[in-house]
Amino acid sequence: MATADPIPDITTPSARPDNGLLVLLAAMTPEQLERVLANLTASFPVEDLLIASPDAVSDALPADSYPSLRIVAAPAPNASWTLTAADFVSAYQLATKNKARAILMLGPGSGSLASSAIRALANAVLTTPTDLAVPCYDLPPHAGLVNSAILYPLTRALFASRVRFPLAVDLALSLRMAERLASAAHRFTALNQGETPLWPINEATVAGFTIDQFDVGPRVQPQPAGPDLNTILPLVTGSLFSDIDAKAAFWQRFRPLPPARDDIPMPPEPGSNAAGEIGPMIQTFRLAYTNLQEIWSLVLPPNSLFGLKRLSATDAESFRMSDSLWARIVYDFLLAYRLRTINRGHLLGAVIPLYLAWVASHINITASAANTETHIEAVATAFEAEKTYLVSRWRWPDRFNP
Repeated sequence: MATADPIPDITTPSARPDNGLLVLLAAMTPEQLERVLANLTASFPVEDLLIASPDAVSDALPADSYPSLRIVAAPAPNASWTLTAADFVSAYQLATKNKARAILMLGPGSGSLASSAIRALANAVLTTPTDLAVPCYDLPPHAGLVNSAILYPLTRALFASRVRFPLAVDLALSLRMAERLASAAHRFTALNQGETPLWPINEATVAGFTIDQFDVGPRVQPQPAGPDLNTILPLVTGSLFSDIDAKAAFWQRFRPLPPARDDIPMPPEPGSNAAGEIGPMIQTFRLAYTNLQEIWSLVLPPNSLFGLKRLSATDAESFRMSDSLWARIVYDFLLAYRLRTINRGHLLGAVIPLYLAWVASHINITASAANTETHIEAVATAFEAEKTYLVSRWRWPDRFNP
C-alpha cells in the first residue's frame, strides 16, 4: 500500500549515490546476529551490503564468520525497545559517510523476521521511489495494545495513514527520508534527549514522501528493560502528543484516507477467560474514578464524565466503552496536553486507568464475538469520525465544551 501526500516536498532531496544498502542493527545475542546476517546474505549480494552493528567489536560476531561482509562498529542503541532520535542521527551519519543508497534499520529481536520480510522492506527503498518502508506485524491478539488503542488510531485519523504500526522497530529509509529524520532528531539530541522516540510516518506524510507497508508475518517484540506501563504509556503518548502539536497546521486540513487493504489476514481467535483478565483493570479504573475526579473534570467535558460514571457502575461481564467515547477522551487529553491544563506528567499519568478501561472493554468485545483487528479498525474509524470534534476544540477550546 503506497501513500503519498500532494503537498510539495519541503526538503531538498539528496542525490542517491550508487553504493549499496546500509543495515543498522541493534545489539543482540550471537544467535540472533547470526540469523540476521544469514538472512541478509541470502537476500542480497554481499558486496552490496554494509553492516553497522554495536556487536562488531565484540565476541558476538567471530571475525571469520563472514570474511567477505563489510561490518563496521555502530553506536549502541539508546533504548532496548524502540528506535530513538539518536538512532536516526547515527543512521544518517553512517549512510553519508559510507555513501549508501538506502538504509535498513532492524531493531532488537529482528532475527525472528523472515528473510522475505527483510528483502521486501529493503527492496522497496532500493528499487522503487518509496522513501519509507514499514512492516505490518502479525502479533498475538492482546499484544501491542498501546499501539492499537492510541498510536494507530491517532496517526490514521490525523495524518491519513493506514500504517498499522507507526512506531515500528524495523524500517527501511531512502537517503532523503533518513536526512529528514536526522534533522528532526537533532532537535532532541541537541538538548541531550536522544532517547526520545520519533514519528517517521508523520514526518514522511508532512514532507509528501511515499510510504509503503509490507506484511512481514510474526515477530518477537522487544520489551523495555525495566519500566512498566506507568512509565512507557506516558513516554510514548507524550511524545506523540508533542509531535501532533508541532504539526497542527498540517493535520487540521482534510486529507482522504487511502483505500483499505483487503489482504491482511484476520484468522478466527480462540475465546479467553475475559473475566479473569480484566478484573484488576476494572478495579484500577473504578478506584481512579473515585480519586481522579478533580483531574479528569479539568480535562474532560460533562458528556464524557457522564459516560465514565455509567461505565464505573457496570459489572465486569457487561463492561464496554464505546469507541466514540474513547476517541473523545484521547482527543481531550491531547488538547489538555497542548494547553498545559495541568502538569503534563500528572496529565499523562491520569490517562493510564482510562487506557486500562479501554483494554478491559476491548478484551470483552473480542472475547464475545468480534475479531481483534475488526474492533481495532472500528476504533480507528471512530477517531476519524471524531476528528471534527478535536479540530473544533483545538481552535476554540473555551467555546466548544459539550
